[in-house]
Amino acid sequence: MTATCVIPVYTQTLALIPASVRVARMSVRTTLTCWGLAGLAEDAELIVSELLSNAVQHAAPVLFPGDDPGRCRLTIERPAPGTVRIWAADSSCRRLERRSASPQDEHGRGLAVLDALATAWDVVPTATGKMVRVELGTTGPGAQR
Repeated sequence: MTATCVIPVYTQTLALIPASVRVARMSVRTTLTCWGLAGLAEDAELIVSELLSNAVQHAAPVLFPGDDPGRCRLTIERPAPGTVRIWAADSSCRRLERRSASPQDEHGRGLAVLDALATAWDVVPTATGKMVRVELGTTGPGAQR
């Protein structure tokens, strides 16, 4: 008999519209709570909000009334106890750019948020765009607050 280890995974495809950001936040909180990782939910919600907001802003095609807004894929997985990996995939090949933001700016803090909360993150180019991979854990930058 062979034992099989299954990594818990939740995947959701979302339209590239502003309302999807709220749906993604609710999905990540619900998923982490079900997995017994509610302590990571607040940081994960903020990270997902940044990732999906950027996808909506930069990956959504130019629209005419009635056009399909495009899609992005959110995946949440638990590769090890106390560790969560979040993937956000979109069709934009645009590189993530670090910007400095003044206190009045509404944009420009996304990568600083990832640096502050994630134990690790990177960008994986794909044939159709990119995937941003973010890891959170019960230990690491965000957990030490």
